[in-house]
Amino acid sequence: MIASPESRYSTPEEYLEWEAQQPLRYEYVGSEVFAMTGGTVAHNTIALNLAAALRGHVRGGPCRVFMADVKVQAQAQGPFYYPDVMVSCDERDRSAVRLIQYPSLIVEVLSPSTEAYDRGGKFAQYRRISTLREYVLINAETAEVECFRLNAAGKWELNPYGEGEEVYLESLDFSCPIALIYEDVAFTPPA
Repeated sequence: MIASPESRYSTPEEYLEWEAQQPLRYEYVGSEVFAMTGGTVAHNTIALNLAAALRGHVRGGPCRVFMADVKVQAQAQGPFYYPDVMVSCDERDRSAVRLIQYPSLIVEVLSPSTEAYDRGGKFAQYRRISTLREYVLINAETAEVECFRLNAAGKWELNPYGEGEEVYLESLDFSCPIALIYEDVAFTPPA
């Protein structure tokens, strides 16, 4: 989740140096930094469930799974984001210390305050990452997963999944019941 922008404008290099010294996490978009706010229990549980399942799937192979405390660099000059879950199978990321540059999968758990941006501006930036093959949006309020997958023609296709279905991530040849992603999540009843 993103809070209000800080009154701090800088180059990507200044941001990286400054942010490394901060007690909070900040995303960098268009020369502005945005403090990251805390998420809900459901948000955290969903991200952890998927990350744990992915970690078990890729163990022993070339891919690595990362969670919310690892940032991704969308382009050389930014932006820099903290996805909820991401996977890189690229050798160039094996020795990464501060950020990932070559992810194949990025996952965002949606919140009401960031959903529009996650679907629009953020996805537009993520699509500029040459190694990205899938972008997954997970609803934290209902059992709905949307997987945007890059097809052979270079177009992004939507693959939606709902209650009772098996979620398939082609970039990792991974599938799991949607119920596993939502395990231990208590949805808030509608008002």
